[in-house]
Amino acid sequence: MGFSGYFFLSIMCGLAFYIDTSAADLSYSVPEEMRPGSIVGNIAKDLGLEVGKMSTRKARIDTEDANQHFCDLDLRTGNFVIKQRIDREELCGEKTSCLLKYELVLEKLRRVMLNIQDINDNSPQFKKKDIHFEISESAAKGSRYRLEEAHDADIGINAVQEYSIGKNEHFRLNVISKSGGGKYSELVLEKELDREQTQTLTIVLVGTDGGAPRRSGTAVVHVTVLDANDNAPVFTEAVYRASLPENSPLDAVVVKVTAKDADEGVNGEVTYDFDHISDDNNVFSLDPITGDVKLTGTLDYEAKPSYEMQITAKDGPGLVSSSTLIIDVTDVNDNIPLTLIKSLKNPVPENTLPGTEVGIINVQDRDSNKNGQIHCSIQEDIPFKLVPSIKSYYSLVTTGQLDRELVSDYNITIIATDQGSPPLSSSKTIQLSVADINDNPPVFEEQSYSAYVSENNKPGSTLCSVSAQDPDWRQNGTVIYSLLPGEVNGASVSSYLSVNGDTGVIHAVRSFDYEQFRSFKVQVMARDNGSPPLSSNVTVSVFISDVNDNSPQILYPAPEGSSFMTELVPKAAHGGSMVSKVIAVDADSGQNAWLSYHIVKATDLGLFSIDLHSGEIRTQRDISESDSMKQNLIVAVKDNGQPSLSATCLMFLLISDNLAEVPEFKDISYDENSKLTSYLIIALVSVSTFFLTFIIIILGVRFCRRRKPRLLFDGAVAIPGAYLPPNYADVDGTGTLRSTYNYDAYLTTGSRTSDFKFVSSYNDNTLPADQTLKKSPTEFADIFGQSEESPEVGLNIMLFSKC
Repeated sequence: MGFSGYFFLSIMCGLAFYIDTSAADLSYSVPEEMRPGSIVGNIAKDLGLEVGKMSTRKARIDTEDANQHFCDLDLRTGNFVIKQRIDREELCGEKTSCLLKYELVLEKLRRVMLNIQDINDNSPQFKKKDIHFEISESAAKGSRYRLEEAHDADIGINAVQEYSIGKNEHFRLNVISKSGGGKYSELVLEKELDREQTQTLTIVLVGTDGGAPRRSGTAVVHVTVLDANDNAPVFTEAVYRASLPENSPLDAVVVKVTAKDADEGVNGEVTYDFDHISDDNNVFSLDPITGDVKLTGTLDYEAKPSYEMQITAKDGPGLVSSSTLIIDVTDVNDNIPLTLIKSLKNPVPENTLPGTEVGIINVQDRDSNKNGQIHCSIQEDIPFKLVPSIKSYYSLVTTGQLDRELVSDYNITIIATDQGSPPLSSSKTIQLSVADINDNPPVFEEQSYSAYVSENNKPGSTLCSVSAQDPDWRQNGTVIYSLLPGEVNGASVSSYLSVNGDTGVIHAVRSFDYEQFRSFKVQVMARDNGSPPLSSNVTVSVFISDVNDNSPQILYPAPEGSSFMTELVPKAAHGGSMVSKVIAVDADSGQNAWLSYHIVKATDLGLFSIDLHSGEIRTQRDISESDSMKQNLIVAVKDNGQPSLSATCLMFLLISDNLAEVPEFKDISYDENSKLTSYLIIALVSVSTFFLTFIIIILGVRFCRRRKPRLLFDGAVAIPGAYLPPNYADVDGTGTLRSTYNYDAYLTTGSRTSDFKFVSSYNDNTLPADQTLKKSPTEFADIFGQSEESPEVGLNIMLFSKC
């Protein structure tokens, strides 16, 4: 009886990020030699999966050995089909079972066992078609002559099951089963030979297997009858056993077999040979004379761990005996571990949580025992580690937070080392990229920006540039600049500034005026193009510097073309007495508003001088009788800007103690009645008396102090209210007014050519800034004892005082 076996195909299934080890394995059985395209089974149905999901999950069949890809998976139907012809004998030889490992990459890891049944596709074969025996005629009845064993590549019932010979009168056939499997036959002498009657015999030997249909092979046995040879060779051992490392060199002597023959001469000469054809004959050779068994091929423990062969010893006349040779191949650590990437998620988003599986690694080592036990590790200090999964699988998981801006690519080197002696190792580098997410807002290079621009700038001029950096990638790191909505002096900020969205350069939309506002702040936003976008803001302070673009404005005396104004200078005025004051302001600031006063032309240049900074006009000497009554001064007021701007005014001075002395006033005729004229004379006398009394008091005070007397009342000044705004104030150090002055105008009844004006100083402690020293016309008339019916005569008086 022959032997039968199964061919097992193990299919291992896995998904990139999840492996279920609790699932049962699948097992199929198919006969060998099935046509390509034959269906083994439906994996989708057996696993309870939808066929449509097989394609979306990119299911595939994989194998450790690329040369053994005999099956495949039809994603459209879920069928497990034969891809190419399977020959069990070619793959597994005489093994009763053969395991080929496949992997099915899917969401779960399952094992599918495919049992491939042997079919009777091979006929028995004899090593030699002609077998020669020389048998002595003296051979006793019952003598046995072993015949060559027929070799059938099939296994089980399809292997050689029986032998038979053609009908003859001298021999019968005896079939013997070997302990290790297989059968051989012997010729048994039933009737003594008689060389004189029959010198040669021809017997047909038939080897038949047990397949369906049955196959057979034949050999012709030629028996030559010789004279008596009564001793057959005898092996020294029934079974020869040897052990050989798989890395043994060629021509190494494995074992030496020896057989003894008691006969002498030709009858005692022994030759050795293998008793049938097999693949083992290509690996080992047997010296027919010495009996040395040598290694002639390559050994591979992982392919075949042991060899069993039958050796025959035949003497000269043809007596034969046999012995069994068993050679065990010992494993050597000669296979380097292999690292295979079964799945890999690449690139990995930088917001991946620690502990996330990003890949599946498979390690293989064809060696056995400790030589095939592998340890995997990652040596670099990176945020990844290997976690053992099932069998020889590892999961590549993250151990820390990823940041593309710090490290954008990782070279993960996996080192696989077996436990052999010495250990063998291999490495595999995985290039893993980190995908960018928009997790960084733009950051300005400075906490705040300042821009300085002179007033009267040209629209479109560049003020400054802001810059923000975003370490993210591509659109996540592309920065766009814009102005945040706001107002400057009640107007939209966009009407003053604009910013280039790409470069961050800030431009002026309009021309600025320092006198309107001196500084303002805007908010600039830097936004990236991520989804969702991130942004940050920065404050830009714009400072406007002054330009000397305003000429001094003379408040007093009034500009030409306004009402006529004349100053009265007492004839008794001494040198240094203040007779008038030029008052001017400049809308600019700083040195552009520092004013200086100069007399550019005068009737008598040696009579009057003007203070360079205050504008006070004083006498340089005492008034004499020879001085002209009419004095005209042209005063220029200049600022300190570059270039300097100026303004001029005309000052009229009359040297007189009484208006009646002035010829212009003597010729004045009035249409009022005599009563009104009397009131005017009374008022004039009263005012003059008051004025002279005040002058005397001032002179007395100065005399007592032994100082040069100076008049506080130095003359009369007429300042029209139309040219002097109320509550006009200037700050010390930036203009011409050293203290705060307040001006109020009062008109006498019927006045056409002059006004009364009182000038007094005050500070914030004595009078609020929003109030003025006010006197009604009635109060003014009461001071001088006048009524509303006073004659229509103008009088120019100015009182100066300082606090």
